[in-house]
Amino acid sequence: MIQVQVNTDHHIQGGESLNASVTRLVEQAIGRFESQLTRVELHLNDVNSHKGGDADVRCMIEARITGHEPIAVTEHAVNVEQAVRQAAAKMERALDSVIGKRQERDKRQKMV
Repeated sequence: MIQVQVNTDHHIQGGESLNASVTRLVEQAIGRFESQLTRVELHLNDVNSHKGGDADVRCMIEARITGHEPIAVTEHAVNVEQAVRQAAAKMERALDSVIGKRQERDKRQKMV
């Protein structure tokens, strides 16, 4: 299981229920990279809490990859679930790129 640390601002209701659902969404998207990740941090903020409006929930996900600099993605959406889903999908693509390049490099080095 991926270690997911969930952080919220004071405008978003946190708690066990939110942590469990967010962790589940993140694991569904990037669980296949589990062996190469040390930790995933997720930050949820309501950027226009006092105004309301479209796409005012921000989800930033930072993944710590073994032997690599951390990578981060950010997504804005109308609600927490949508923001997390979109950010997790973006992180999956980013990890595919970073880890795929590293695997190709390692493969080439073994052939030499």
